Amino acid sequence: MSASEQDLFECFKRLGIETTTFRHPPLHSVAESRHLRGEIPGGHCKSLFLKDKKGQYLLVVLLEDRTLDMVGLFKSGALPTKRLSFASAEAMVDMLGVTPGSVTPFCLINGSAKKLIMVLDKQMMEHDLLNYHPLHNEATTTISSSDLMKFIIHFGIDPFVLDFDNL
Repeated sequence: MSASEQDLFECFKRLGIETTTFRHPPLHSVAESRHLRGEIPGGHCKSLFLKDKKGQYLLVVLLEDRTLDMVGLFKSGALPTKRLSFASAEAMVDMLGVTPGSVTPFCLINGSAKKLIMVLDKQMMEHDLLNYHPLHNEATTTISSSDLMKFIIHFGIDPFVLDFDNL
């Protein structure tokens, strides 16, 4: 069963992580996000759920205005993966417990992501504050970059932090 927003916030509390959440209409794209979210401080991010040729899943999290060169990422040798493509919506629901448009690092709370390779944008992690959806796309939760790392490590994942500009 997938965690609720309340489950996520209770997890933050247990870990001593402070967040702020802003409510807004459902957001389905980066363009919609920029228009409807208002003035929320911090880096705004997107998450890409990928799969490699051998069936290894990746969650790549980067600033919303950045593009990911999947061929460059694969060819860089920085990750233990083969050729990359987007994973299916069904795999997203099965592994992360959310539907497209709601995937973020907070999905780790759903527990089945131990086999997941997590990749964080170095430029994103240089922001003091970062913004993600809290398991659905009708709100944005602001968390410090250090607390994001604390949250990820709590779930037994040692993320790769990569400089996408140097792939």
